[in-house]
Amino acid sequence: MSRIIETLMLPGPAGRLEALLEEPAIGEPVHAVLVCHPHPQHGGTMHNKVVYRLARGLRRTGAVVLRFNFRGVNLSEGTYGNGDGELEDARAALDFLRARYPHLPFSLAGFSFGSRIILRLGCQPDVDAKRLIAVGYPTRWPDLEALHTCTREKIFIQSTRDEFGPMDQLTGLVSELPEPKSLFLVEARDHFFGGSLAEFENLVEEFVWDDHLPHSGT
Repeated sequence: MSRIIETLMLPGPAGRLEALLEEPAIGEPVHAVLVCHPHPQHGGTMHNKVVYRLARGLRRTGAVVLRFNFRGVNLSEGTYGNGDGELEDARAALDFLRARYPHLPFSLAGFSFGSRIILRLGCQPDVDAKRLIAVGYPTRWPDLEALHTCTREKIFIQSTRDEFGPMDQLTGLVSELPEPKSLFLVEARDHFFGGSLAEFENLVEEFVWDDHLPHSGT
């Protein structure tokens, strides 16, 4: 059976959402992951290089991955929704993914602004996600209150020189969160994993979906 790669226009709360659905290159998908991109007002799209590497690493673990553009980005309709609208977009995209693959366990992943969106969505009681994968979490924005009571499995992946989420701030935050949780640090130049994108992608493939993953605050 050939691999599925589809460009889609999904129904969203503010109009259609441009999306890309990709199954793994080998074998049938064994889990499904929604991936969210960085801030729409700062050039973030589903084709961001970190998002692309994140999606590809996840596909190599056997995931079918759905990426999409938030409202107002490229071909997606609507205008920027101050985070609340984008949360609604992510829920609509997740609803599509779950309906398409109802038999698969699912997770949420996102980079930068997208990491905040997936944590907000995944910590809601009615979203039974297996894992929440937050890449480049921007700690300099106010904390997400729901994180401190969220018992979903939380995985943080951060550059060692992330200017929007410095290591000391992130390690302090993660240490205060309830289990299960993990934090992986990638030696890189900046927020965008400069000089270390291959290492970042390999980490996603080799460790993020390991069911024997050790949990720790650092």
